[in-house]
Amino acid sequence: MRLLGTAAMNKLAGSHVAVFGLGGVGSYTVEGLARSGVGRLTLVDFDRVCVTNINRQLHALTDTVGEWKAELLAARVRSINPKAEVCAFNDFYNKDTSARLLNPRPDVVVDCIDNVTAKMHLVANCVEQDIPIVTTLGAGAKLDPTRIKIVPLTETHTDPLGRALRKHIRRKHNVTDCQLAEVVAVFSDEPVMLPIMDQEGAVCGVNCVCPNSDNAHHTCKKRHIIYGTAVFVTSVFGMSAASAAVRMLVGLDPFSRKRE
Repeated sequence: MRLLGTAAMNKLAGSHVAVFGLGGVGSYTVEGLARSGVGRLTLVDFDRVCVTNINRQLHALTDTVGEWKAELLAARVRSINPKAEVCAFNDFYNKDTSARLLNPRPDVVVDCIDNVTAKMHLVANCVEQDIPIVTTLGAGAKLDPTRIKIVPLTETHTDPLGRALRKHIRRKHNVTDCQLAEVVAVFSDEPVMLPIMDQEGAVCGVNCVCPNSDNAHHTCKKRHIIYGTAVFVTSVFGMSAASAAVRMLVGLDPFSRKRE
């Protein structure tokens, strides 16, 4: 209230934000939104907690391995704000589930999905439906959280995911560059650090122990490369996304003050 005033806090309490992808970035996005007073949250993730998530995901603890991420975060939100309305969906976002998961229509969507096809569809779908969206780009393979920025999607650089996202959306969806410029993107301009492949034991992509490894949507076996991650980067990505969403909801500029 001291930062924003009573009217803005009332606005947040009456707002609905949907967060898609509840991993190292999305879990901290939810935390930031809940503690900022957003009154209605839709939480979507098809995955269960794996032991390999413990280094970076807020809900990943030794005693939560195997539990649904969406349900764990929904319970956490209710503990933070008992008045909050929270809907948890253990679903994978795609063209078949999109209409159901975006109903009722959110005031803002935060995309923390790491599957490129699903991410592309969500961003394009929100643009086409004129739903404000914050998309988070590559948070893996980075070590410096001070290089994270909030810019229009058309102004990201260095980030391979942002480049691929723009390319495929232009090719496969009826979305213009002007519309993409309205998409808020959280990205880092730090160059990607390739993974060091000398691990033994239970590491993502090596001796898989994932409790959801047999899912039909997004598995380590289907990924070309699995980057290392650091919580002090993924958490700042998530909190940056929450910051952008909150500012959008109360009518403030969501972008970083200095834009390159």
